[in-house]
Amino acid sequence: MFTFCSLLGAQSQSSASQSLLELDGGVKILIDVGWDETFDVGKLKELEKAVSTLSVILLTHATTAHLAAFAHCCKHFPLFKRIPIYATVPVIALGRTLIQDLYSSTPLASTIIPPESLTETSYSYSQSSSSEEEKRILLQPPTAEEIASYFDLVHALKYSQPHEPLPSPWSPPLNGLTVTAYNAGHTLGGTIWHIQHGLESIVYAVDWNQSRENVLAGAAWLGGAGGGGAEVIEQLRKPTALICSSRGGERVALSGGKRKRDELLLDMIKSCVSKGGVVLIPTDSSARVLELAYLLEHAWRKEMANDDSPLLSAKPYLASRNIQATMRYARSMFEWMDEGIVREFEVDAGLQKDNNETSDKLGTGAGPFDFKHLRLIERKGQIDHALKEVDNLGRSVGKVILASDTSMEWGFSKEILRKICDDRRNLVIFTERLGQPGVESNKFGMARTLWSWWEDRKHGVAAEPATSGDALEQVYGGGREVELRESSRVALEGGDLAVYQQWLATQRQLQTTQAGGATTLESSADMIDDASSDSSSDSEGSETEQQGKALNISATMGQASRKKIGLSDEDLGINILLRKRGVHDYDVRGKKGREKMFPLVFRRRRNDDFGELIRAEDFQMADQRDDIDERNMRPSKYDTKDTLGKKRKWDDGAATNGRMPLGDNKRQQMGNGPNPEQALGLDNNVELEPEVEEITGPSRVVTTIETLTVDLRLAFVDFGGVHDKRSLQMLIPLIQPRKLIFTCGYKNETLALAADCRRILAAKIGGDETAIDVYTPEIGVWVDASVDTNAWAVKLTDTLVKRLRWQNVKGLGIVTVTGRLEATSQPVPEADEEGAKKRQKVLKDSSKSPEPSSTDLVPVPPPAQIEVPSLDVLPTSMASATRSIAQPLHVGDLRLADLRKLMLASGHTAEFRGEGSLLIDGSVIVRKTGTGKIEIESSGVSAIPQREGTFWAVKSKIYEGLAVVGG
Repeated sequence: MFTFCSLLGAQSQSSASQSLLELDGGVKILIDVGWDETFDVGKLKELEKAVSTLSVILLTHATTAHLAAFAHCCKHFPLFKRIPIYATVPVIALGRTLIQDLYSSTPLASTIIPPESLTETSYSYSQSSSSEEEKRILLQPPTAEEIASYFDLVHALKYSQPHEPLPSPWSPPLNGLTVTAYNAGHTLGGTIWHIQHGLESIVYAVDWNQSRENVLAGAAWLGGAGGGGAEVIEQLRKPTALICSSRGGERVALSGGKRKRDELLLDMIKSCVSKGGVVLIPTDSSARVLELAYLLEHAWRKEMANDDSPLLSAKPYLASRNIQATMRYARSMFEWMDEGIVREFEVDAGLQKDNNETSDKLGTGAGPFDFKHLRLIERKGQIDHALKEVDNLGRSVGKVILASDTSMEWGFSKEILRKICDDRRNLVIFTERLGQPGVESNKFGMARTLWSWWEDRKHGVAAEPATSGDALEQVYGGGREVELRESSRVALEGGDLAVYQQWLATQRQLQTTQAGGATTLESSADMIDDASSDSSSDSEGSETEQQGKALNISATMGQASRKKIGLSDEDLGINILLRKRGVHDYDVRGKKGREKMFPLVFRRRRNDDFGELIRAEDFQMADQRDDIDERNMRPSKYDTKDTLGKKRKWDDGAATNGRMPLGDNKRQQMGNGPNPEQALGLDNNVELEPEVEEITGPSRVVTTIETLTVDLRLAFVDFGGVHDKRSLQMLIPLIQPRKLIFTCGYKNETLALAADCRRILAAKIGGDETAIDVYTPEIGVWVDASVDTNAWAVKLTDTLVKRLRWQNVKGLGIVTVTGRLEATSQPVPEADEEGAKKRQKVLKDSSKSPEPSSTDLVPVPPPAQIEVPSLDVLPTSMASATRSIAQPLHVGDLRLADLRKLMLASGHTAEFRGEGSLLIDGSVIVRKTGTGKIEIESSGVSAIPQREGTFWAVKSKIYEGLAVVGG
């Protein structure tokens, strides 16, 4: 059994993706926990209902559409963190930086508590006359440390590595469920999932790209990096069901491929910066940004040799709140990228080893993501400085800014648009299609509104010649007005704070009832006190008894001092030793659990990705420490005693997170990357406005609306990195799925693509279009896509059972049966006859007639005869004729890695030589083709004299792993 349901994304304008698969035996798999730019918690209700039934969670891409709700689910759904989660290493690392960027950029990511939930909790709230704006109370967002801990729970997988996942505590047995990740090509570490369970073979492929790019290799449909084969690899061919995204199904690929696309983008940029304008390219902050950043950096490196290039006077920037960490992760994951990136890194390492000075002079010697020209921006104040930058003569210079995010709703792209929208020299380049043609997009955000303007082209198009001879189309904004919404966080006060506390207490009680104990308290909605969170997590699993009210009170201790919650001595319990002055004794007689132990809080050691943090000062020699102390006692320009409240320059010591420079002992930056000032796009004498202090306690969101006059130009270059119509029409007939399900796309393109696939598949198999099972479910609709099988019940005779010879293949018992079916009848069991007699007696007694007659008795038919065919041995006369017809075949899948282990255990030598080839004893080569066929070749002369007969030893080991059926 296999059923599919799309929780988000199917035939929808929303880009979010959430899919639920239910397999035989009640095994449920959730694939992706995406969200969109609205951050509407109502869209996660169905997911919240399904959490308690999930067995496994799989993640495909490190993008907002596939991952944005992950931290919200971990923090606010009590059972979510107990479900095993699987993804590739890049998805885990880049997903962490994406979520941290998301929560630090907008308060809307924290999500607004539904007003009806607050109304049910507090009657005074429902009767209050406060405006709707004041009722938008926010949940507490997860901290950066909490987000990192959530992603530490994800199990990392490699490509083409079959893995049997662990089930959740409440899941039914998985019964041999196997998941395998394959390269999807859309993002770094993006995944096509192959799910094998019993007879079901399911391929989940959402947002994949068959074409190779600068950074990313193509999808693994045809095998290898970029897919150079002519046939789909065996593991992904002929699945029970192919679940594919329909987004991009109507897209026609640009003629000329990747090279033409890159040239078009650079021509757009040169056209704008030559006029002194600003180019804004909205993109995501972790996935597709790598492709764009690589292209811009290498374009500037190449153009430095051309004195006439307009890029010489322009400056490129990359703006995102967590971009430093993203690029640091990217530099450590070259093996997940295209082969060209690996070769470039190896060449760079060789140049550095041979001659550092020569490579620096030539502008080479920098790795693929060691930026020499691209400047990184992580603070809003640095954007103003970048936009005001001028040349030596005081003239404005061209600028190119890659900014998060694509929707222009929560990232730096919205802030930049506000500052450049009134100048016709400026240009916004969209790199993805953001809406369905003909659909009103004003309610979907700023980017979709501008995209609809680009589609209707109401105020004309500016056409300029490109280097290839084609025309560059740039649509005029025309001075139209658009509303820009800005959300900010405001601390709760007065009655709203009391309502929030009541709601929070109610949620704790509900969660304690559902999950109970420390697990619930860790994921409560307001764990913002470090001591409280540390103590609750450290004591997890140490208690087996429910403590009732005392357990809930201990979870609110961190809020007591901050929110002035009135608690009596009885409510405080053992915590009175810490919370009340002058109390040094507490009666623990008759107490249980926490009430018997002193409430000691153990502080966790601070760790990073490489282990425990080490303070260099703790390991300095005595003479060095004395020198530093002496310098610190001298008057210094870093003394902040008289500079509090004043603006600071970038080179001031107070600007470096409060750390004083160590003079000559200051640690120099390693590697070939730029220094921090250059990386952030700042000079030494730049003054920055202080960042607004974040509200860490209970808060509500306030939205201000600003009207912008948009007079800039709009353009589009397709850098979405998803499959096009040609790729789908070519690959789907090669994959040959039995069932085809389309999800994650707009309604029109989904229905059109389904009709095309029915026609193509019908032409391939020579049947009617209606005979092809192509499903286009809507959100919340379940689709039964089980494999079409028929089962019959057959009774085996004792004589036949004695002759069966079972063979074991990977835990399965296989036997070949040759017999003769004979029709037999089996009477109804005696238990059923007794039941019929009892029903007859009851009917007789229920009659109201004083004297029973023959009419009171209900006639019961004789026991039914059930036809159950039996299988018996063949007569001697038929056995010889059948034996000549039956052809033997081998059942099982031989893996070369398993064969290598068997040969090594038998005393032979075995090593891999090339892809899909195993060399044994230097004389026998075993190959496995893309269709699964095993080929054995022998030179006849063994390289090891004492290893004669290697060929027959290899064949015997291969046959031991297979079952011979038939014959």
